[in-house]
Amino acid sequence: MSEEKLRAQPAQAPAAGSPLVLSNRILLLMALACGLCAGANYFNQPLLNSIAQAFGVPESRSSMTVTIAQVSYGLGLLLLVPLGDMLARRRLAVVMMMLAAAGLFLSGFSASFSWLLVGTLMTGLFSVAAQVLVPMAAALAAPGASGRAVGLVMSGLLMGILLARSVAGVLSEIGGWQLVYRVGGVAMLLVALALWRSLPDVPATAARTGYLSTLRSLGGLLARLPRLRSSALMGGISFGSVSVLFSTMALLLAGPAHGLSDMAIGLVGLAGVAGALMANVAGRLADRGWGLMTMRTSGVLLVAGWGMLWLGRDSLAWFLAGILMIDLALQGIHISNQHVIYRLLPDARSRINAVYMTCYFGGAALGSALGSMAWQYGGWQSVCLMGAGLGCLNFYALWLDGRYAKRVALA
Repeated sequence: MSEEKLRAQPAQAPAAGSPLVLSNRILLLMALACGLCAGANYFNQPLLNSIAQAFGVPESRSSMTVTIAQVSYGLGLLLLVPLGDMLARRRLAVVMMMLAAAGLFLSGFSASFSWLLVGTLMTGLFSVAAQVLVPMAAALAAPGASGRAVGLVMSGLLMGILLARSVAGVLSEIGGWQLVYRVGGVAMLLVALALWRSLPDVPATAARTGYLSTLRSLGGLLARLPRLRSSALMGGISFGSVSVLFSTMALLLAGPAHGLSDMAIGLVGLAGVAGALMANVAGRLADRGWGLMTMRTSGVLLVAGWGMLWLGRDSLAWFLAGILMIDLALQGIHISNQHVIYRLLPDARSRINAVYMTCYFGGAALGSALGSMAWQYGGWQSVCLMGAGLGCLNFYALWLDGRYAKRVALA
């Protein structure tokens, strides 16, 4: 099959009369599951001081849990998500969620810091169950509604990330930091069991191959599918630009210009909830054929948002407007990208998602490092220039993606 045909191949739709099309109730359940999986990796961030005191370790050591959560999640993207093309996705997602719950319980009942690290690693590694559920939503959506399905499930994932820190802070205040992990583990198990009862039992989409062959195929997909390359580049740059903000905003808001407390800074971050709602809107626009326009508009909004954040150095109102703008832009780009890549090669959705999300979070890690460097050498102005610079670089990826889209349309 030619490269052009692979790129243009439409998403598979369930057969007429098939029970495989997902209902709104099941989509909402999948969104909840994705939110729990994503949020589980962010529980520890507001708890670092309490963890350090509980185990008598320095805060610099307790922050290792954040690094381990990120690294283990990245490993899960590369090593586990591709299994979604080899194995039945319902069983894979449920088993992974149960293992993630085991990691949460291990953390919640840990008697030593070492066991907490093991629990954190388990949770991060297996919480990539969310990245098995997202392409599953695209595969089982009604014809012409895959963008809406992905947007709805991704809204749940993003809400989980945004709310995890706030929920962790409240539960820790009520019953101590370990209560956060225990409640999270129970919730993860209950939702996993609900998924087992509700999700259709869909067989593997690809021919059964060896695990190492499946991993090697990731590079082949990246080489064969130009729009996967442009989408991965666009997603990585966009998330990198936003991560420049996330890695430095607390430093600005806690400083003399604003003087906010940790709780107030957390509430400022909730301005991004509107961005999570944008995921659903972007999915519907993609279903109507407006994906490219949404991406281009979002690219402009991303750069404009950094202009507002520049003014936010001395004005909290401008800062809130800026964080809202760039989060809306990120979700517009991200959901539109997913709508594109899930239609490239339906039998390889999980592997394609693994490639894309690895680049996506790789961009975030790079953006965080660049943001910290910019703050160290030039303060908030340098941070804004760095973020806006990455946003402008994104226009190259948008131009590249537009060329590939035209090539497919003419084929």
